[in-house]
Amino acid sequence: MTDLSINSRNLLAATQPDEVENEPREECGVFGVWAPGEDVAKLTYYGLYALQHRGQEAAGIAVGDGAQVLVFKDLGLVSQVFDEQTLASMIGHVAVGHCRYSTTGSTTWENSQPIFRHTDAGSGVALGHNGNLVNTAELASRARELGLYGPHTTATSDSDVVGALLAHGAADKTLEQAAVELLPTLKGAFCLTFQDESTLYAARDPHGIRPLSLGRLDRGWVVASETAAFDIVGASFVRDIEPGELLAIDSNGVRSTRFAEPTPKLCIFEHVYLARPDSVIHGRSVHSARVDIGRRLAREQPAEGELVIPVPESGTPAAVGFAQESGIPYGQGLMKNAYVGRTFIQPSQTIRQLGIRLKLNPLREVIRGKKLVVVDDSIVRGNTQRALIRMLREAGAVEVHVRIASSPVRWPCFYGIDFASPAELIANGMESEEHMVDGVRQAIGADSLGYISVEGMVEATGEKPSELCAACFDGTYPIELPSETAMGKAVLETMMPASKDAGPDRLAAPNDNVSAVMRP
Repeated sequence: MTDLSINSRNLLAATQPDEVENEPREECGVFGVWAPGEDVAKLTYYGLYALQHRGQEAAGIAVGDGAQVLVFKDLGLVSQVFDEQTLASMIGHVAVGHCRYSTTGSTTWENSQPIFRHTDAGSGVALGHNGNLVNTAELASRARELGLYGPHTTATSDSDVVGALLAHGAADKTLEQAAVELLPTLKGAFCLTFQDESTLYAARDPHGIRPLSLGRLDRGWVVASETAAFDIVGASFVRDIEPGELLAIDSNGVRSTRFAEPTPKLCIFEHVYLARPDSVIHGRSVHSARVDIGRRLAREQPAEGELVIPVPESGTPAAVGFAQESGIPYGQGLMKNAYVGRTFIQPSQTIRQLGIRLKLNPLREVIRGKKLVVVDDSIVRGNTQRALIRMLREAGAVEVHVRIASSPVRWPCFYGIDFASPAELIANGMESEEHMVDGVRQAIGADSLGYISVEGMVEATGEKPSELCAACFDGTYPIELPSETAMGKAVLETMMPASKDAGPDRLAAPNDNVSAVMRP
């Protein structure tokens, strides 16, 4: 028999109807471990700590001991959700963990992961998801037809639907068999870690949009969104999980099943911004790729300045490369408050604007009287750069020349990054490249502005151009997007604002019987 214990700020949130998240836009981290004799809860905790940059609004861990699955999750950072007492109570040999970033209006307890579902056979399934599906409406319709959802409740994420379908499929077959049947029907970007009472599973979509890797412990195995998580738990990197591959890990070892033919399209934004610089993606150090981007940026978009400074921390490697290639001295002109989250992934405009001032402060004695070359990783909305340039000028900078270590972000992302509306993209809708660059330059208040080319970015990653997704830069989507109806209202608004009233019926959410453990 499987029990589920939930830590909740609001127990009613588990069963009360809520509006569907029509276009979940998230950048999350997943971690899994199978290691008998080890403290898997703490290993997962530290693994999630290393992945905290991928999601800062909710965290959760599920642990299986061979007889039951225990889930503990809540809103907040990993260090806020878990304490020593909680982790000590989570005893077992297999675990999955998740840290989540959610879009506006969906920072609610029921959206936190791992998702948990009972199967008809009496076992439990806990699942963590990084990515975004594009056929959620189709999957939810199938789940309703199967009777998995009630008529008066709503689902809150694509992950919730996947968990329900997976548990249903395991009613009369093994969870592994159920996954092999379900995974080919999922369309979009997904890296899944899931488990039952005794076995760890990991799956990556056929395009490999998001990274997922396998590591080895002395007495077990780990999987994680990024290799940096292996370092913190003392695991050695084994290999990347292949696109279209399902792994099952138990006492018999690691089993690999190919559920779809691979057509690799790794998100180039992982190299540019999302991943930690100390991670390795497809054998390429993220830090090295970003330094190389900076060098290429200096060659493509030279600037006359006296000091190169980064926008920390994500702009630092590219700034180093720019300084090395240009010969302009490198300096630290901005100090960052490490306890403020990324402005790019904050859920409201007000918080973004406030967060910029909280996050960065200029070193006046360094930048006063200088012609600065400011290197940043990207410009999405332009709010950060506008406020930053104003601060630099107030601090005494004579000129501010901005150089961006990515191409202009012009298109929505439907595969898991938080810029799904063209109206939010400052580079969108310009008549020509020249007009766009000058328009953005004027909008942010820079003396000059230069972006690296898509070709320069691709070459720096070391990846084959045909095996990268650069849709947010060039508008070429590797995964076919559904029809307007299937895409739903929120997605429809981003593509065709005049048709904003279209969309499918609200999705339905499961109504599991759960026991709750309330935090004092």
